[in-house]
Amino acid sequence: MKHVVLGGGPAGVIAAETLRRTDPGCSVTLIRGEAEPPYSRMALPYLLAENIGEDGTYLRHAQGHYDSLGIELRQGRATSIMPNQGTVMLDDGSSLSYDRLLIATGSRPARPPVPGMDLPGVESCWTLEDARRIAAGTKSKSRVVLMGAGFIGCIVLEALAARGVVLTVVEMEDRMLPRMMDDAGAAMIKRWCEAKGVTVLTRTAVKSVEQAGDGLKLDIGGTIIDADLVVCATGVRPNIEFLDGSGIATDQGILVDDRLQTNLPGVYAAGDVAQGPDFSTGERMVHAIQPTASEHGRVAAMNMAGIDTPYRGSLIMNVLSTLGLITASYGLWQGVKGGDQAVIQDKENFKYLRLEFDGDILVGSLSLGLTQHVGVLRGLIQTKAPLGPWKDRLMHNPHLIMEAYLECAQGQNVRAHPGIPR
Repeated sequence: MKHVVLGGGPAGVIAAETLRRTDPGCSVTLIRGEAEPPYSRMALPYLLAENIGEDGTYLRHAQGHYDSLGIELRQGRATSIMPNQGTVMLDDGSSLSYDRLLIATGSRPARPPVPGMDLPGVESCWTLEDARRIAAGTKSKSRVVLMGAGFIGCIVLEALAARGVVLTVVEMEDRMLPRMMDDAGAAMIKRWCEAKGVTVLTRTAVKSVEQAGDGLKLDIGGTIIDADLVVCATGVRPNIEFLDGSGIATDQGILVDDRLQTNLPGVYAAGDVAQGPDFSTGERMVHAIQPTASEHGRVAAMNMAGIDTPYRGSLIMNVLSTLGLITASYGLWQGVKGGDQAVIQDKENFKYLRLEFDGDILVGSLSLGLTQHVGVLRGLIQTKAPLGPWKDRLMHNPHLIMEAYLECAQGQNVRAHPGIPR
């Protein structure tokens, strides 16, 4: 059996390793798009913050790792796929045949249609080469504008702040982290960042970027901001254009079933490029986060190797540090129709907890400044454990979530918090 994996990110690497373990007699070829060793994009901010070196971003560190496993590692990008022939065409003009194919080509930065976004000094933070240019273009007191305050933007925000730059964040939505945090939590995050010396402009859009001597100037609706560097973090798009004419069904990403297989037998997809089952709703969604990519890669590879392995679905899951303030959102954090909500907050101390229930089952949560709750919240949501009388206790005091988890999700007898009736 000849397996070909397109993409050298976490989904592709884990898939290739899983195929080797589960199908020892097969051949595995892993195609990476960059000249670098396979690495994690999520590690790039740590590189920018100088917490790790470049080798710290690599997914595997042992010398000759892929060779030792019998995985052929090649550089190239797929330009087309011909499923009827079992062939992939690469950008160097060569072709590669396969019996089973995994498409794990990831995503790329999406830049807004703003004049001047192609100027030197306007960067994304998506590749090692991007990180090198940002590091070379910033020093203490450099003026940097960060476009976008979503999940990726806030990770980059922390890395830039660690470099000692004078940072301005521009977000066109009405709050920071609009896809993972509600108004109350986002207001705390904005206030936290401003207290740390970061200027945050929400409900603001960059109208244009122009060259200004050795730097740049940005028009944000009549107000001009001078910058030495602009970092754009305004979202990503799955790399699916090369599939045109292949017959592989796509929507926002590549449509896959609960085995991560596409509409064509023997062709699978994983990671940022895959639009697969959502844990909470059962609908097919793109979840562009590394834990999903890793599990996608494992499940897809098991099925490619002939070991029937259903995928439970991706849980909406975002855990983030923004200048040291830990935030997390899980599952249906915006709630469900007819559901109940419990909220407790301490604005002065930047602490916030919101629980969303469907009946007596916890289906979503938000937390801010409460690191002890993060794993417990995820566990309760993923187990879908009926809370019974604990639901009312949590409505009264959401901080009892640990006790509820121990009793309901783990089946252990724990004592209720003093003052709360059992």
